[in-house]
Amino acid sequence: MSLFKARDWWSTVLGEKEEFDQGCLCLADVDNTGNGQDKIIVGSFMGYLRIFNPHPVKTGDGAQAEDLLLEVHLRDPILQVEVGKFVSGTEMLHLAVLHSRKLCVYSVSGTLGNVEHGNQYQIKLMYEHNLQRTACNMTYGSFGGVKGRDLICIQSMDGMLMVFEQESYAFGRFLPGSLLPGPLAYSSRTDSFITVSSCQQVESYKYQVLAFATDADKRQETEQQKLGSGKRLVVDWTLNIGEQALDICIVSFNQLASSVFVLGERNFFCLKDNGQIRFMKKLDCSPSCFLPYCSVSEGTMNTLIGNHNNMLHIYQDVTLKWATQLPHIPVAVRVGCLHDLKGVIVTLSDDGHLQCSYLGTDPSLFQAPKVESRELHYDELDIELKELQKIIKDVNKSQGIWPVTEREDDLKVSAMVSPNVDSVSQATDVEVGIDLIPSVTVKVTLQNRLALQKAKLSVYVQPPLVLTCDQFTFEFMAPEMSRTVAFSVYLKGSYTPPELEGNAVVSYSRPSDRNPDGIPRVIQCKFRLPLKLICLPGQPSKTASHKLTIDTNKSPVSLLSLFPGFANQSEDGQVNIMGFRFLGGSRVTLLASKTSQRYRIQSEQFEDLWLITNELIIRLQEYFEKQGIKDFACSFSGSMPLQEYFELIDHHFELRINGEKLEELLSERAVQFRAIQRRLLTRFKDKTPAPLQHLDTLLDGTYKQVIALADAVEENQDNLFQSFTKLRSATHLVILLIGLWQKLSPDQVAILEAAFLPLQQDTQELGWEETVDAAISHLLKTCLSKSSKEQALNLSSQLNIPKDTSRLKKHITLLCDRLAKGGRLCLSTDATAPQIMVMPGGCTTIPESDLEERSIEQDSTELFTNHKHLNLETPLPEVLPLQGLSE
Repeated sequence: MSLFKARDWWSTVLGEKEEFDQGCLCLADVDNTGNGQDKIIVGSFMGYLRIFNPHPVKTGDGAQAEDLLLEVHLRDPILQVEVGKFVSGTEMLHLAVLHSRKLCVYSVSGTLGNVEHGNQYQIKLMYEHNLQRTACNMTYGSFGGVKGRDLICIQSMDGMLMVFEQESYAFGRFLPGSLLPGPLAYSSRTDSFITVSSCQQVESYKYQVLAFATDADKRQETEQQKLGSGKRLVVDWTLNIGEQALDICIVSFNQLASSVFVLGERNFFCLKDNGQIRFMKKLDCSPSCFLPYCSVSEGTMNTLIGNHNNMLHIYQDVTLKWATQLPHIPVAVRVGCLHDLKGVIVTLSDDGHLQCSYLGTDPSLFQAPKVESRELHYDELDIELKELQKIIKDVNKSQGIWPVTEREDDLKVSAMVSPNVDSVSQATDVEVGIDLIPSVTVKVTLQNRLALQKAKLSVYVQPPLVLTCDQFTFEFMAPEMSRTVAFSVYLKGSYTPPELEGNAVVSYSRPSDRNPDGIPRVIQCKFRLPLKLICLPGQPSKTASHKLTIDTNKSPVSLLSLFPGFANQSEDGQVNIMGFRFLGGSRVTLLASKTSQRYRIQSEQFEDLWLITNELIIRLQEYFEKQGIKDFACSFSGSMPLQEYFELIDHHFELRINGEKLEELLSERAVQFRAIQRRLLTRFKDKTPAPLQHLDTLLDGTYKQVIALADAVEENQDNLFQSFTKLRSATHLVILLIGLWQKLSPDQVAILEAAFLPLQQDTQELGWEETVDAAISHLLKTCLSKSSKEQALNLSSQLNIPKDTSRLKKHITLLCDRLAKGGRLCLSTDATAPQIMVMPGGCTTIPESDLEERSIEQDSTELFTNHKHLNLETPLPEVLPLQGLSE
């Protein structure tokens, strides 16, 4: 942020592999010389205590031997060092050193030397306190308004404040609700301790309240406390800052006002004495330490903030006044007077880099050399410019943005599906009946031309089909290398998948000269699974609830030629009828007409017709292609089976509504369960035993209801997933029939698939019904619109679950009607039509005239079978609300 660097006045490195934190640095006249010169006191987690008095000969000098006044190894880790009036009977400054289990107070004194070695310094232990709890940090001050001495307050790791009146222990208090200790500071003006709790709240506790509260060391109340000496520890004020705090400092303007500064993880706050925010500043970088101090401008405060970008920022209130670069990340910063130089900034890093610096800039002695001037020849510049433009134009024409070599295929992916099922099935944990579940092996081969990095192969099949392994990783592939992986596919659920197509996707990185890490690329390969994976030969049936007839323009083909693996050996002579039995249990029959060019598919379940119909058309196309016949075509002239399709839509929608109701009931019972728990906990905590009033019975009953509702939610989710799979199969079938009925091109069929099958997975937040309704409404108001009035309609920007499916079914019927009247699907309408392209996020009702409504009703009797709404109610578990309970 700044080009300025902190000017190094004096620096040194402390020890080897030692660690330091924000409490390990202190500046004070610890040896009581009285000349106003501060000494630098540093303690480390390795237990070393050092005192420095730097006096460099010139700016930037390193530490000399005489700069180190004292170095002592105290063995225990030093958490914090402070200087104050800690010894009774004197107002001399003493050094307090906080260890994890001990507090020591030392006096530092120097003896005048008679030789060239200079003065000699030593420390003397005045007293120490052994702590019963592990210490975290400490603060000091004139607690309770005492004069001429400082008291020490230590915060333990479990949130207990221990107050020491110099040589004696005063009392200990637990902070309410303490989980982890935070920074601690003392405000002399309000006589209160300020900390930040693990609830991310700044809390203030009066010293007087702490002193008169119940002693933390006493577990039972004594007679004296019952008479009024023991009170509950109550917080004075709190402020939620929404983040953890790194440090707290308290700075006084004068005797009438003071400010509480809190450094958070992303902001720093300035608070008044009563906890109100004076101002706050959002920081751009993650801070590491800070130090507020009074500004020369009246009514303002300056703050030094160090961050993890090796920067030291100086703010005046919330305005950034200066930024300077440091050679390390500071964890502690102090300002003092060293060697008659006031305002020296002392910083300490976590690995022991101690630096004294000042702000400012050094004048630059660099002078830019003179540039040799030459005359400009504009004719030559024009010729050069034209040549460059021609080169650029030729490159854009011939090669484009990328060179030709990079446009070649770096990786080729091919998939080979085994024509036969595995001799030993790889199916495990199947949910199908007693049939032996077959599995099919698929081999995917990767052939790369260049060296590739981090190639990852992901394979996906439609559930309930599962893979034995769906992820393969190749860290590095050498040039001209071929890798082959094999895996098996089998059916796990008791229902049929909507498609027998799988997809293998490879993501890899291709290294280049400009990008050694590689350019990310993706390539995919689709493969088709055999029908025998989910289907077995079955007994044909001449009666069924659902029938479809497919017309062709060629003579019928023997079904034994089309489906050689499904021939019934007992009926070899009867080649015009064939039965299929899915592993889930349902049956499909296929009949070929002997006299006409028709094929009939029939089944008891409408959605089961899809896979056999699609397989029949694909195998007919492959058969005639092998015969060299190119004009083969299929058509559908029967009535569109919208009634059966709408029944599946209604069933799927009712399961979604049922799922919402179950989740609402489960949420209510969970709230009720927690309320009963709170009541019981209150009864158990009460010192005077009271009857439970059947709360235990109520808790047990609610628990059983929660478990029953959770099981019902899981069962409904499983049913919803199966219903969505069946709905997708039926949707594929309807799209196929519409394409055969209106002889749609592959592009138009792709538009229908994008509108009817927008989701791979159905959720409560974004469901199939509202998404398809929005897409169909978009088609009806664009390429299938009848007037510019419909095109001008705007769609809403939100998708919400509808109240029912009547509107969706009406739009599907209208779509089929407009296709029957000559409408064609395309992504853009004529240029003359005023079209407003709006991304469908929901839809409003499309107005239709009465004439159009009547025409639809008349045509529907001829084109479509009549459909009716189903009112299937999935039973909910019997859960009755428990009475007599309130939050």
